[in-house]
Amino acid sequence: VGLSKETAHQLGTPISSLNAWNDLLKTRYPDDPLLPQMDEDIRRLQMIAERFSKIGSQPKLEWHEVCPVLQSAMEYMRARTSSKIEYRVEVKGETEKVKAMLCVPLFEWVVENLCKNAVDAMDGNGEITLTATDHPGCYVLDVADTGKGIAKNNFSTIFMPGFTTKERGWGLGLSLAKRIIEDYHQGHIFVKNSELGKGTTFRIELKKH
Repeated sequence: VGLSKETAHQLGTPISSLNAWNDLLKTRYPDDPLLPQMDEDIRRLQMIAERFSKIGSQPKLEWHEVCPVLQSAMEYMRARTSSKIEYRVEVKGETEKVKAMLCVPLFEWVVENLCKNAVDAMDGNGEITLTATDHPGCYVLDVADTGKGIAKNNFSTIFMPGFTTKERGWGLGLSLAKRIIEDYHQGHIFVKNSELGKGTTFRIELKKH
């Protein structure tokens, strides 16, 4: 928690500088098509700093339509991963307008983290499908990939801090995702199903208050 908050603090100064340099570039090259992309990346850096600053404190939850949040996370991932990755969002029934109590920066991070893990599991080539469904009493989001799959005996341990199958990384992503969904949003996240060599589906359940 301390490391997260210190990271957020340290990011503040370079992000402010990047904003200033970007504003200067806009005055000199007002029609440059790359500047809007720089704007988006700086905005994302600000969001990352905000996410880190919220770890360890109770975030403020507000009513939000869930589908636009999913679309935003998906579009961000699509623009920054291989063109060989196909992204799909499927909305079932009247789910499109369903609202839930969310801390949007943290919830988006969970979706992005699941997508990044899926990209790694597919070695940059495959399909990621986000399926949103309005169930009685809860909002259900399935994140499915066509990757390597997870052994059944690891379904629970993958959410433990330090567990990773990657050569690099601290194995904190899914542990943090679990904390965000279950401790902060009073929801549930788990491996719905997985088959080695065929893919994995993670499920997130959010209560409708």
